[in-house]
Amino acid sequence: MAGAMLDPPRGGSGKRRYRPMAEINMIPLIDVMLVLLIIFMVSAPLLTVGVNVDLPRTSANPVSSPDEPISVSITAEGRVFIQETEVAIGDLVPRLRTIAEARGGNEARIFVRGDRAIAYGRVMEVMGLIAQAGFTRVALLAEQPAGREPARAGTR
Repeated sequence: MAGAMLDPPRGGSGKRRYRPMAEINMIPLIDVMLVLLIIFMVSAPLLTVGVNVDLPRTSANPVSSPDEPISVSITAEGRVFIQETEVAIGDLVPRLRTIAEARGGNEARIFVRGDRAIAYGRVMEVMGLIAQAGFTRVALLAEQPAGREPARAGTR
């Protein structure tokens, strides 16, 4: 028997006494932990949701900063998004001000992501509105070649 040890019979009575094993079987625990690890490894990349924008490529080095920026995206169709929420161009500045005030004023960082197929004028229109609203930390995002992190192409 794998789970218990049996004492030898005493005095011919033929009865055997059950004695529990004092060892913990770790194999099922390890199996469960490995399955959970695989589940989290597969599902973690799926949790990053965003607006699908085809960014232009650049060789500039990434800039890192501790606070999370506000992302303004412009799709190939010219639609404008703040984070993942679509906004009309007239509502862009009031919404940015509301978000920035909640995060600590006009010192909030804003990353502008424009699809490579969009007209340059549309991107500059959006950046101009943001600059007129008094935001000074505005940057353009570009895609890094061959698996590097996104870089900020320029900061105003």
